[in-house]
Amino acid sequence: MRRALGVMVLLCSGGFASATAQEPLAPPGERGLGFKLEQNYPNPFNSETRIPFELEEALFDEGKPVTVSLRIYNILQQFVAAPVALGYPGGEGLSLLQLEYLSPGRYEAYWDGRDRQGNKVATGVYFVQMRVDDRGPPPVRRMFVTK
Repeated sequence: MRRALGVMVLLCSGGFASATAQEPLAPPGERGLGFKLEQNYPNPFNSETRIPFELEEALFDEGKPVTVSLRIYNILQQFVAAPVALGYPGGEGLSLLQLEYLSPGRYEAYWDGRDRQGNKVATGVYFVQMRVDDRGPPPVRRMFVTK
């Protein structure tokens, strides 16, 4: 009962769950950061999903690579997993934690609905957060896992 009450307080207080499924939780100026986290698809999903994101030209003005991380959290804001990069120039299937990208473009990540130990996650709400070189507030999107 206490845990359920704690989750309800988190939901009502804002936490991660303060936007609709189609809206980012980042401020309206997200595009001004030089990157964009898009909504995963399908959403809701049963066993796997893809997470598109965009790295804009402005990020690469200095000719240096940018470091990108995508992290998946549960409703209690506990780190659950990191998706893998699809089409990454350095190799397919690398965990998208601290990966360097050398050029702008639209990229995708893949999550198989499993936690870091390889267990299928429970039905519920999860969040994907994107960080690029610690620039600005990290955008967050809500994802729904169904069984």
